[in-house]
Amino acid sequence: MTHRSLPAATAAVSVAALVASLGVSTVLVAQPAPLRPGHLEKPDDPYQAPGPRPGGLATGGPVIFNGFTHVQVNVDGLGANIPGDAANEPSIAVDPLAPNRLTVGWRQFDAINSNFRQAGWAYSHDGGRTWTFPGRIQPGVFRSDPVLAAGADGLFYYYSLRGNFLCDMFISADGGQSWTGPFAAFGGDKQWFSIDTTGGGSQGQIYAAWSIFAGCCGTNTFIRSIDGGMTFASPIMIPQTPIFGTTTIAPNGTVFVGGVDPTDFSNFAVARSSNAPNPGESPVFEFSTSVDLGGTLTLSAGPNPGGLLGQVWLAASHDPNRAGHLYMLASVDPPGPDPLDVHFVRSEDNGSTWSAPVQVSVEATGIGGAPPQWQWFGTLGVAPNGRLDVVYNDTGVTPDPTESALYYTWSVDEGDTWSPPVQVSPAFDQHVGYPQQMKLGDYYQVVSDDVGAHVIWAATFNGEQDVYYVRLGDYDCNGNGIGDEVDLRAGTSADCNDNGIPDSCEIAAGTVEDVDGDGVPDECVARCEADLDGDGIVGPTDLAALLAAWGTNPAGPPDFNADGDVGPSDLATLLAAWGPCS
Repeated sequence: MTHRSLPAATAAVSVAALVASLGVSTVLVAQPAPLRPGHLEKPDDPYQAPGPRPGGLATGGPVIFNGFTHVQVNVDGLGANIPGDAANEPSIAVDPLAPNRLTVGWRQFDAINSNFRQAGWAYSHDGGRTWTFPGRIQPGVFRSDPVLAAGADGLFYYYSLRGNFLCDMFISADGGQSWTGPFAAFGGDKQWFSIDTTGGGSQGQIYAAWSIFAGCCGTNTFIRSIDGGMTFASPIMIPQTPIFGTTTIAPNGTVFVGGVDPTDFSNFAVARSSNAPNPGESPVFEFSTSVDLGGTLTLSAGPNPGGLLGQVWLAASHDPNRAGHLYMLASVDPPGPDPLDVHFVRSEDNGSTWSAPVQVSVEATGIGGAPPQWQWFGTLGVAPNGRLDVVYNDTGVTPDPTESALYYTWSVDEGDTWSPPVQVSPAFDQHVGYPQQMKLGDYYQVVSDDVGAHVIWAATFNGEQDVYYVRLGDYDCNGNGIGDEVDLRAGTSADCNDNGIPDSCEIAAGTVEDVDGDGVPDECVARCEADLDGDGIVGPTDLAALLAAWGTNPAGPPDFNADGDVGPSDLATLLAAWGPCS
């Protein structure tokens, strides 16, 4: 369906004069007061070790709605919910070398009677079907604003804000199971970073930016690392100092930073650095421009009274047919009585000019259609083939304005038209389980590929704030642009253990062994060796052959463990392999 173009925004937000220093000993330059005291990411409550957990919230199983499965990420060793804690503001990274390896970070509150938060994280090596939550990076250390990304070499990076408004980088070389660091990375409140994965000479370089309102270095809010996040050069200034936004990298390595103007929340900004990819030159932003999104960025209101209603998303196209194309999206307050919509704009000339804003979200009708409706936490993902994926929360799903549901819409023509939004989650009460902080965090995240999208978000299905993962569309665990289900049906991928995951992906993710490197999981080799009659099935006819040979010493099977005897241990191997041999 085509969405309407919007008139230019008329509302403007005037920010109070910058009058005070934060007074933190590690701050290098005196900082202005925060925009909203409730938003600033600083320690207020002391750390509290987790106490006895209340009962009654034991399962934490998947939430299934409208064909979409939401898997809880912050779970115990049995995959069950951990009652009494809170988790929000998640970020996700996908290993490009083994896309079944995912890592998620979030703000972890061990007890909701304290807003002391830590760097929670979890990893999945089966494409998000199950998760392992090892704990916190540096337990007992205040951390917030987690941002994760993966390099082209498969390393995971975790950018984390400390309580002194400086940031650290952590690096994982084992699929998110453990982390090295911290590596000092300047930084400040609402930081974001990107890793160059373009395949050019600048591949592996890291770029980060943050807000001017609480950080290390005044209005100098951009840094670069040319050694994979081990060290960072001194920060430089970004023209128009955009805040509450993101960084992105074009296929030629050009770096862009987008956000909102800190002096006027109806004015959005994009800055461009063409020389940042050159490690021999100091980065310079040679261009910046204002962008009209048809509304005003909103914070501390409506369904998220203590935080942002969503940050500003800027992303570059990696479709070779759309070089130089950029996309910006945010939940904004448009002119008139409607409190919040999701708006989108596009540039086709490296950010020099921008299209008129269009509304991506659609007002709900029916039982939940009464105003006001807030479409908040608008989040953008861009697939390599150019498809745009957008999710957002909508309060119009029920008559109760305290409830929201997650919606999904997509575009295959760069935002000229958008699919009708699809509700992908049940309604949840966004005001439940506040950890002494009246918000559900400040953002979600979408990472798109050619087949579908990884979405990490927060909801309250357990009566508390928890982090959930949902896959939109089929999986593509080998990154070939073909859904796993299609691969398996066509026979182009094997699945010897019948778990719905191609064997090659399990080998790449390290969830099964392939010691001999033949591309077949070792467990499947044993299974096929147990197919004594060669009918493709390990079953009763093979059992008869095994029993007939019982006690002998054949040259090969059925002496599966090669101990010179056919006996109970071989029977155990046969039973473990029971089923199709493929």
